[in-house]
Amino acid sequence: MDIKEIQSLIKFVAKSGASEVKLETDDIKITIRTGSLSTGNSEPTYVHTMPMAQQAMPAAAPVHTEQQVAASATSEADKKKAENDKYITIKSPIIGTFYRKPSPDKPVFVEVGDTIGSGDVLCVIEAMKLFNDIESEVSGTIVKILVDDSSPVEFDQPLFLVDPS
Repeated sequence: MDIKEIQSLIKFVAKSGASEVKLETDDIKITIRTGSLSTGNSEPTYVHTMPMAQQAMPAAAPVHTEQQVAASATSEADKKKAENDKYITIKSPIIGTFYRKPSPDKPVFVEVGDTIGSGDVLCVIEAMKLFNDIESEVSGTIVKILVDDSSPVEFDQPLFLVDPS
């Protein structure tokens, strides 16, 4: 498997919304982990390769150890965490498909900058052909919408950032 095939696989996994994919062939083992999804979320994608047989690495490709990748990902994650600590994260209570509108011809439930109250419907998540209204449990202002419309979401995946002040 060459670098271009691995890059294509990473792009496919990122678009699919899967959180982890493992691929094993006779000579290579790859695990790809993403932060969510296709979400507009800029979480890094981690690629761990463990050659099962000796292979020559392409000379043009820069080689980063797992420790370097993990260290840079940790520092970026720490910056984002500190920035988002003042906000409340509204997470998905179920697995399904996230929709910002009640139907295709209706306006979105909320936009960035909208003031919401406890009990306001923020989005709909479709699970097994049932559409579930997701209501806010907090009052505040929508700061960021973390998921794209019509994207798959997982249980406990962050959907919105709300400024409670």
